[in-house]
Amino acid sequence: MLRGLGTLALGGLLAACQVVPKTQGPPPPPPENPDAIEPGLPTDTDRHRVALLVPETGTNADVGTAIANATTLALLDTKADKLRITTYDTALGAAEAARQAVADGNKLILGPLLSEDVKAVAPIARAAKVPILSFSNDTGVAGNGVFIMGFVPGQSIERVVAYARSKGQQRFGALIPKNLYGTRATGAFRDAVSKAGGTLVAIETYDRSATALSGAARRLANAGDMDAVLIADVGGNAIRAVPVIRSTGDKQILGTELWNTDASLGGSAAMRGAWFASVSDGLYGQLATKYRSRYGKAPYRLASLGYDSVLLTVRIARDWKPGTRFPVNRLMAADGFGGIDGIFRFDNRGIAQRALEVSQVGAGGFRVVDPAPTKW
Repeated sequence: MLRGLGTLALGGLLAACQVVPKTQGPPPPPPENPDAIEPGLPTDTDRHRVALLVPETGTNADVGTAIANATTLALLDTKADKLRITTYDTALGAAEAARQAVADGNKLILGPLLSEDVKAVAPIARAAKVPILSFSNDTGVAGNGVFIMGFVPGQSIERVVAYARSKGQQRFGALIPKNLYGTRATGAFRDAVSKAGGTLVAIETYDRSATALSGAARRLANAGDMDAVLIADVGGNAIRAVPVIRSTGDKQILGTELWNTDASLGGSAAMRGAWFASVSDGLYGQLATKYRSRYGKAPYRLASLGYDSVLLTVRIARDWKPGTRFPVNRLMAADGFGGIDGIFRFDNRGIAQRALEVSQVGAGGFRVVDPAPTKW
């Protein structure tokens, strides 16, 4: 079923006319109408009912629409005629969207996208025993029926630090912004360096301004000898910071999944040779081509999460009886799942663990230097 099926056009129902004979006493009650319209979507006993909660209006409408379009492509590609996906606009109120999805009889929720929306939706879905497969990367909202499929920064940091350590880098520093992403990245970096057996030399943080970035980069450059420096920020800020960081000596530059789609990195001579870890882009390129052919424009990178959530659901639906509760325990399969972004599996907190590759920035783009594992 295509996205956007918020309401259904019902065929006209003929009202049955009944001639009541003249008798004493009140006339008998009319027979029950088996086709009477009831609140919510009509009963569908042959297909699995799944809700997609994404923003279709407002600031994040383009991202939400891309995710929804990708779910449509997945349904078409898998020929999933036993799956019915109905889209609800979280921009109009995530809690209200969840209440309507539950009232309509959906047994699984794909989405929401934003962590604050997950917090609003979770108690409603939990009360109805409807699990959530969210597209958020906020590990704080995972658990108790909420599974997150988003790209968690800590995993890419652990992967690239471990790779750098395997190549001989011992002393590590980091340049990290003062925001929620940065807070998570800081903790992940400390853990990653320790786990890899490296030495943490310094971490410098900064507000998101050009002056603050330059100042933090300068402090880090003078903080001591370092073999490698992680820049947990977008490519544009990395390009501005790297010349300053390398002004006191050459260092291996490391990045996160934020660099995955930034083509400008290869245009900076200072960035060439930098490493970053992310999900594989091989299959995503095919999805993007198909998406452009159907919708006339490029998708947002997060669209793959919508596609993969459908692949996951289709796999589980093979042994899931329509109308019954979604078999949550199947999400904990040890061999995990595969999709556009490679293999992944959920840990006991409901966080998607992903197999990541390490890429190197070059003048012509990115080159994979350590492929993602293909099995657990």
